[in-house]
Amino acid sequence: MVLAATLLGACGGPPSPDLKTLYGRAARTHDDLRNPVILIPGLMGSRLADADGATVWGRLRDSDAADPNHPDGARRFALPMAEGVPLSALRDSVRAVGPLDKLEIEIMGMAIAFDAYVDILDALGVGGYRSRRSSEPGDLDYGPDHFTCFEFDYDWRRSNVDNARRLHAFMTERKREVEREIEQRYGVTDHEVRFDIVAHSMGALLTRYYLRYGDTPLPAEGEVPPPTWAGAELVERAVLVAPPNAGAPQALQDLLHGKDLGFLLPHYQPALLGTLPSAYEMLPRPRHRRVVDGADEPIDALYDIDTWNERGWGLADPGQDEVLRRLLPEVEDASARRRIALDHLEKCLRNAERFALALDRPASPPPELRIDLIAGDAHPTPSRVRIVDGEIEILDRAPGDGTVLRASALMDERVGGEWQTRLVSPIAWQQVVFLTSSHIELTQDPAFIDNLLFTLMEAPR
Repeated sequence: MVLAATLLGACGGPPSPDLKTLYGRAARTHDDLRNPVILIPGLMGSRLADADGATVWGRLRDSDAADPNHPDGARRFALPMAEGVPLSALRDSVRAVGPLDKLEIEIMGMAIAFDAYVDILDALGVGGYRSRRSSEPGDLDYGPDHFTCFEFDYDWRRSNVDNARRLHAFMTERKREVEREIEQRYGVTDHEVRFDIVAHSMGALLTRYYLRYGDTPLPAEGEVPPPTWAGAELVERAVLVAPPNAGAPQALQDLLHGKDLGFLLPHYQPALLGTLPSAYEMLPRPRHRRVVDGADEPIDALYDIDTWNERGWGLADPGQDEVLRRLLPEVEDASARRRIALDHLEKCLRNAERFALALDRPASPPPELRIDLIAGDAHPTPSRVRIVDGEIEILDRAPGDGTVLRASALMDERVGGEWQTRLVSPIAWQQVVFLTSSHIELTQDPAFIDNLLFTLMEAPR
């Protein structure tokens, strides 16, 4: 496979590839040979809004933005909790309303926008989107009739299993649209459209579940069924970018201590994040021994409600009752709030364990499906942590992108087991590319964009 190389210039740092020269002609060639592309962002990578249009996520600067430290804002951000109700049935009025191209914030009266997926959206021409750089020389021009790139925005608070059903409905509708366009433009009536997927971070986990099981939910009890590869009927190639395939210690850190977005920005409390089933689906695999106790013994029961309850982690932390009071204003009794929280926690843990079993089960994909990996391996990344009295201490770091370990992206099963020269993974990678950028910056890396466009537009099929 031909890979684009990034060479150091004589001065001024590494040059960026001229995408217009490299891929301009291919970009403007619209025919029935190019697969439509679907971009799937990661956790917090889609904007969320209430039914009335009020911002839940994506803008932290206006009065309508959900403040997680305010009762109303906390309730809008969190997923509802109710005893005895399955996770898939817990619904509210929040919905995804588009890609998070930039995160807009306000600090001391100054409006600032941080790039999120703006570069990859621009490079793929998703939905005709163009960034502020679209008038600069070298920008890729797809022409006025571009119709083959889409962005799947989704409610990333929910389980990836739930979102797989929505992804299937989305792809089925886009398939019909593209097939109609191809028939109208080129007179081809029997062309069977299949997609290429580009998925970042948690979006890669959603993609892997969809490829393996389609829109079929996981059974609540019994053995996890073998993969049917139902999703592969609509997908020819999946490019997974910085995927936490084996989880990440950072996910446990967030669930235990909450998430800080930066100085003077809101803090998302552990109990708030603890309502999100998706957060638990990125826990590190216990068999890889990433998490140890005060005696440096591996904590194997990460999916066990008793572990969380006895140690007072996340939703089980008695000190989080004030947050629970905001989330459950109709429940006046603290013990009743705790019972509801523990019920929700147990459902999330059970779902996450079964989700991990579904993804980790070795299974050969159909020969017509190609799965590629692009990951970072130049940043020291937390690889092993110790938890004592709820406090997390980083013991070791290893190569990764600062958030996801190289070994996790690869789903390297040599970790925690017998080492050998060749990679051992349940994922049948067709191609692996390592870059030096950090987790979110991977999608902004010129070398990433260059390799991705070659893979999608020019690589032999």
